[in-house]
Amino acid sequence: MRLDPQRSLRLKPPSPPSPPEEEEYAIGIDLGTTYSRVAVWHKDNVEIIHNDHGNRKTASYVAFTETDENNLVGDAAFNQVVRNTANSIFDTKRLIGRRFSDASVQSDVKLWPFKVIEGPGDKPMIMVTDNGQEKQCSAEDISSMVLEKMRKIAENYLGSTVKNAVITVPAYFTDSQRRATKDAGISAGLNVLRIMNEPSAAAIAYGLNKKAGWSSPRNVMIFDLGGGTLDVSLLTMSKSGDFKVKATAGDTHLGGQDFDNRLVNYCVEEFKREHKLDVSGNKRALRRIKNECEKAKKRLSFESDIGVEIDCLCENTDFTITFTRAIFEQVNMDLFIKCMDPVAKCLRDASMDVSSIDDVVLAGGSTRIPIVQQLLQEFFKGKELCKGVNPDEAVAYGAAVQAAALTGNGKGEFIQDYTLKDVAPLALVMGIADKKIMKLIPRNSLIPVKKNLDLCTPTDDQVFMNFPIYESESSIPANLNFLGECSIRDIPPAPKHVHKYTVFFEIDPDGILSVFAVDKSTGQEKEIIINRDKPKNPQGILRTKR
Repeated sequence: MRLDPQRSLRLKPPSPPSPPEEEEYAIGIDLGTTYSRVAVWHKDNVEIIHNDHGNRKTASYVAFTETDENNLVGDAAFNQVVRNTANSIFDTKRLIGRRFSDASVQSDVKLWPFKVIEGPGDKPMIMVTDNGQEKQCSAEDISSMVLEKMRKIAENYLGSTVKNAVITVPAYFTDSQRRATKDAGISAGLNVLRIMNEPSAAAIAYGLNKKAGWSSPRNVMIFDLGGGTLDVSLLTMSKSGDFKVKATAGDTHLGGQDFDNRLVNYCVEEFKREHKLDVSGNKRALRRIKNECEKAKKRLSFESDIGVEIDCLCENTDFTITFTRAIFEQVNMDLFIKCMDPVAKCLRDASMDVSSIDDVVLAGGSTRIPIVQQLLQEFFKGKELCKGVNPDEAVAYGAAVQAAALTGNGKGEFIQDYTLKDVAPLALVMGIADKKIMKLIPRNSLIPVKKNLDLCTPTDDQVFMNFPIYESESSIPANLNFLGECSIRDIPPAPKHVHKYTVFFEIDPDGILSVFAVDKSTGQEKEIIINRDKPKNPQGILRTKR
């Protein structure tokens, strides 16, 4: 959507100013696992907007109360989490767009203090008590409340209604996760201009501020480790502002929350060993431990040890422990080493080696952890890591720049003289006969991208055709992620091979798939129905029916 240029943001207003029209701002929202941020291009600059608590970040929390109709969102929800544990919802970024049966969801539900059940179509649903009534919420519902909070934070600051937004997601988010995030944005009253990959947003924050000093194109790796996800993207950047993603890799279930949970488990075992008391089933005690572990983790990035004291943790027994950086690294070392896997994968996919990388840029709060920096520096054979951008705010910054560029609100060379070309993180494949698959769109293809395929009815009097589609990192059937089963229906009875269709598969700039077909005999578009419920027959066979 391009806004009327007469209503776009004037970066250099005339003097003296005439009575201003209400400007149509476009914001960038970094929807994080733990914290979210909102930014806007305003007065010739990007501004990270403070919330109503005076903070530049807002907790991605929603709390329901048993006696009040008003839900709490953001910092207010986080501040009461200890006394309202079961009704305080967080981590929904790890739930959105996933199936309840997914291994990662089954792992997380054992750790969360709130209840998650299986809903229709294998969709995870969160159980809450709201104003005395038990109800179910989806991850999209919770994310929508957080996004609405971020919109209102921006509106309070700008003194204007805000509709247009760019929302960021991990580069390795699947089609269903992207689609669910976009739906959450629409429910929050936003016109979602773009679902943008987080490392690409961080790349804009880095590149636009650095490119003036470049004499030749540079290969830049963005290492983005946040509260719940890890993304690694490799881009080529030029002085003229051409940003092209060459490859991306990541893990949508690896981040600061996992490091916190390891510390929590360590504390539970220490408390049991010292006091013969088991708090593993005490949600309130676990929440108190988790809050202190998160604080300790952050301080251990700058200090060698930190003491933790929790009064009356259980049965009037206090808990005291001293964390050293060595203990923190020991309990999490396998996870830290795991963070390097996507780095190697990204380089392989781009057919580059470490000597080809000019800059390694850190984004995400968890990149402040010294052992993460050490392992990354060792991987790149001692190369200095780029710390010139604020790792917490780079993603929101880049999203705000993209929002301004998409709406024409940003004037001047800084905003307009750049192009961003992103990629599809996963391959798109189709199931065909004999349990085989056909690759339609390779991984790391530039988006938007379209692929067409000709199909015909293989049997006489066939009235519909079904074909399953999947996302995949590899061609191994067990690793396929089912997207949906496409159906061409209401085919008039005829001998085999008479009816022929061209099926188009298109991945848009948001990384979201659409499928449609054209009847080759009439040239008319034929509706394709996509059933996203997981099939009982997951191998991927082209099935026909008379």
